[in-house]
Amino acid sequence: MLSKEEKTEIIGTHRRHDTDTGSPQVQIAMLTQRINTLTEHLRSNKKDHHSRRGLLKMVGRRRRLLNYLQRTDLEGYRALVQQLGLRR
Repeated sequence: MLSKEEKTEIIGTHRRHDTDTGSPQVQIAMLTQRINTLTEHLRSNKKDHHSRRGLLKMVGRRRRLLNYLQRTDLEGYRALVQQLGLRR
């Protein structure tokens, strides 16, 4: 789970305008943060298969959002992948 402060920071960094909270860039950034924290959890809890399934679902959702962003805004996609440090 992301704390309220983490969400506010992510939204502030990746938003496109002042009231933006749901653009693909913001959603991808929040999913990336959740994926990173869950990955750390699974490194220490190797038998937590229920959380692993949730992680795979989040990765799939992020992949679909990245594909959408690549189709609609290629420059924004490239900037976001560079900023988040994703391999793609």
